[in-house]
Amino acid sequence: MLKEERLNFILNSLRVDQKVLTSELSEQLDVSEDTIRRDLKELSDIGKIKKVHGGAVTHSLNPFSYRERKIFKLEEKITIVEKAISLIHNGQVIIMDGGTTNLELARRLPEDLKATIFTNSLPVAEQLAEHPGVDIIFAGGKLLKSALATIGLEVIQSFSEIRADLGILGTRSVDTEGGITEIDWEEAKVKRAIVSASQHLISLAISEKLDTLQPYKVADINHLQTLVTELKPDSQELITYRELGINII
Repeated sequence: MLKEERLNFILNSLRVDQKVLTSELSEQLDVSEDTIRRDLKELSDIGKIKKVHGGAVTHSLNPFSYRERKIFKLEEKITIVEKAISLIHNGQVIIMDGGTTNLELARRLPEDLKATIFTNSLPVAEQLAEHPGVDIIFAGGKLLKSALATIGLEVIQSFSEIRADLGILGTRSVDTEGGITEIDWEEAKVKRAIVSASQHLISLAISEKLDTLQPYKVADINHLQTLVTELKPDSQELITYRELGINII
């Protein structure tokens, strides 16, 4: 197949599915993964697609609705959540922002847990309301409809007055050089307040969010104490994070 045919195939696949995986394209087009990576880079360089770890998504910064994101990579998110639960203990004060992985964490917290959780996420707050031992404090403000989370000065002010044991970030992108980044400027500002208020910062991120960047900076990578992914901690894909001294779970 000619390169132009491959590129058109990739673009057509993205129009249908909003995402493509390097490994699947390699099989479908009967070429090496290195060839596919070069094709994706070429399309990314001319602004046709957004290259991410393991493949690509449509050039839209946020191609999925919140409902679609809840079921996207659900098995991987459950694996992440089951690991992250070991970091949560009785008596802790926790800030947990939005994101579908954080929602899954709220759903799976142990029933005997007693903790105080601050959140600016409507779905997370609603889910935590069903937990018998969790005190919930919701930070009100302007609603960011795409994330179903509040943003703005009121939220930042609320989080700035807390000294939390844990800050649990739903993460859009994380990179060893670029740090933690977001697609929305106001959401990034709220996340920066969470970073400042947290004694221990945890990022929950499916592996395709690793080594990717968004326009707005949340924090340098040295602010991150623990990274939780669905990968095994000794995975080669995590070596640069381990070398920085980040706790990998």
